[in-house]
Amino acid sequence: MKWLYKAERKFGKYAISNLMKYIVILYVIGFALTMVMPEVYYTWLSLDIQKILQGQIWRLVTFLIQPPDSNIFFVLISVYLYYMIGTSLENAWGSFLFNLYFLMGIIFNILAVVIFYAITGLSYPIGIEYINQSLFFAFAAMYPNMQFTLFFLIPIKVKYLAWIYGALMGYQVISNVSLGIRTGQWIFIGVALTVVVAMANFLIFFLMTRNYKRISPAQMKRKAAFKREIHNAERSRGQAVYRDGRTVITRHKCAVCGRSELDDDNLEFRFCSKCNGNYEYCSDHLFTHTHVQ
Repeated sequence: MKWLYKAERKFGKYAISNLMKYIVILYVIGFALTMVMPEVYYTWLSLDIQKILQGQIWRLVTFLIQPPDSNIFFVLISVYLYYMIGTSLENAWGSFLFNLYFLMGIIFNILAVVIFYAITGLSYPIGIEYINQSLFFAFAAMYPNMQFTLFFLIPIKVKYLAWIYGALMGYQVISNVSLGIRTGQWIFIGVALTVVVAMANFLIFFLMTRNYKRISPAQMKRKAAFKREIHNAERSRGQAVYRDGRTVITRHKCAVCGRSELDDDNLEFRFCSKCNGNYEYCSDHLFTHTHVQ
């Protein structure tokens, strides 16, 4: 996971804050378009690989405008649900990691339709279904004990819903593979691969990364709180250092040695969960300092 933190330091400033707000606006626009022109999405905007290969490259982006449902009541519920899920993930991970996760979902969805086309020679214009499901599974992994009200009547923890959806998705993959083997028709194998590849962003972030617990909500919450305190303190008391002929405000500072990111670009800083308060340490002192009680 070190590469993620290094990438965040270098490219974090380019991340889109509150990304999910713009995504749900796209959903609303897509719903309005389909109400006025029902065929416009699949005719001009969907992820149709054959049309993309013919030059309609805007489809690589415009497929995101697909509304989550055709019924306005369920659209409103979906917009609220996914906005809540997306903002919760962004608050836990930070804008950069959430942007990266969503971008990976887009890339793997595009890759999925390319693989399906390569296997079958047919276009399979999947929409936002798997991207939204990957958000839901990520949310369930981060907040497993949060309760939803199923059918507005039955309280159920989100982890159980995730297990149910995961089981159904697994059954879909296995049944299509089995059917493809029995009939010799590659289209069923292609459907199974499409599901797996489209969900690869979730698999990579949570099943194939050893240190995924390091981006737990508790740690990110401590980090965000500490950053807010540091930011407020810097603004109020003008904490700054003079480097290379200019005044620079540091973002990180070791509580033991006082080094910051300005002293060494390769220095990594972490917060200690055992200290009483928000104390940040460099990699040399993270495990050797005396805990503040």
